[in-house]
Amino acid sequence: MNEIQIFKNSQFGAMRTVQENSKTYFCGSDVAKALGYRNAPDAIKKHCKFDGIVKCDSVDKIGRKNTLSFISEGNVYRLITHSKLPEAEKFEKWVFDEVLPTIHRTGGYVNNDDSFINTYLPFADDSTKLLFKGTLETVRSLNAQIDKDRPKVVFADAVTSSKTSILIGELAKLIKQNGVQIGEKRLFAWLRDNGYLIRRKGTDYNAPTQKSMEMKLFEVKETAITHADGHTTINKTTKVTGKGQQYFINKFLAKTAEVV
Repeated sequence: MNEIQIFKNSQFGAMRTVQENSKTYFCGSDVAKALGYRNAPDAIKKHCKFDGIVKCDSVDKIGRKNTLSFISEGNVYRLITHSKLPEAEKFEKWVFDEVLPTIHRTGGYVNNDDSFINTYLPFADDSTKLLFKGTLETVRSLNAQIDKDRPKVVFADAVTSSKTSILIGELAKLIKQNGVQIGEKRLFAWLRDNGYLIRRKGTDYNAPTQKSMEMKLFEVKETAITHADGHTTINKTTKVTGKGQQYFINKFLAKTAEVV
């Protein structure tokens, strides 16, 4: 396990991370605090999967040793989906659109060009550092454009029209066409486990949760059925919106190892 790296955000504060077996793990208490959980250990125990937790020894500012729980990317998603914090989606964007891509590109999180150059090119002369700094700016610009275009490119491979709502079973087929081995039953289970569909048994079982409806990932189609005896019932069908299709396809492609 590599040494602890600290990420900072003006809105969410500091977050510690470690690398183990080429995977990034996040300090559970830091994530829980940023997402508004009052009791971090309870939140981790209640919402995180045990096999996605690793322990790491740490020393605080006054030299005391303690053991911290670090959670996988999949467990970060689980805390995000169960969070009641309005800014949870912004936290998700920071972690998965900024922090992780930077780790994958550089092996560490450095948000200052001079710090990056002094860390990775400590013996370079001034002209080399100046040249490399210009290269960093070019790479950052190109990566920003790639990150901006990636959802459109990925989604275009799977869906021709984002205005058409589809059944969850059809979404499973689209995800599978993009290389992720998952079927309808496993997708339903994943959506329930991760807070997108209602998991309690009853008339609303498998219906969208309030949060996923607010995110406009699903819509519910109602169909009136008139029976032979004259009485009418309403049949409700959950369908995935165009936004939902894009959201879930890109999420599965980005986190295949964690969610499948």
